Amino acid sequence: MITLKNILVAIDFGEASEAALAYGRELARQFGATLHVLHVVHNFIAGAVGIEGYTTDYVALQQEMETSAAKQLEAMVSDEDRQTLRAKTIVLTAYSPALRIVSYAKEAHIDLIVVGTHGRGAMAHLMLGSVAERVVRTAPCPVLTVRHPEHEFVLPDALQVVEHA
Repeated sequence: MITLKNILVAIDFGEASEAALAYGRELARQFGATLHVLHVVHNFIAGAVGIEGYTTDYVALQQEMETSAAKQLEAMVSDEDRQTLRAKTIVLTAYSPALRIVSYAKEAHIDLIVVGTHGRGAMAHLMLGSVAERVVRTAPCPVLTVRHPEHEFVLPDALQVVEHA
């Protein structure tokens, strides 16, 4: 028997993330699991070390990105999610989003990670890499990748099919 107590949905605010959240919600509902919704903000400060001649306030920029991400996550998770699924929103900062997702999964005893994937072409994948792929390769638990647009598993009601036939 499969038991899922903690489901993590990693969000990057793209369309694939919305699809992943829909799957995560439904799985959490079916298994009575707690839903963790996580966004990892890229750590600009770590990447800015050694850059000279720039006057950008990296600390303020980092804080603004984290605040914005927290507001977006809060808007994505409904009151019903919080009550029914005990949904938690988490914003973390890291230079490598994939590694931070995996480390959170270990820390929070996550049973399943749900992550969206953009289905980039081979060249874009080679150049940019894939957070989803890195999570799949290093996660301590199963990972469900949801591609957008995804395959719909919800079948139309039998009456609707008969009406349109």
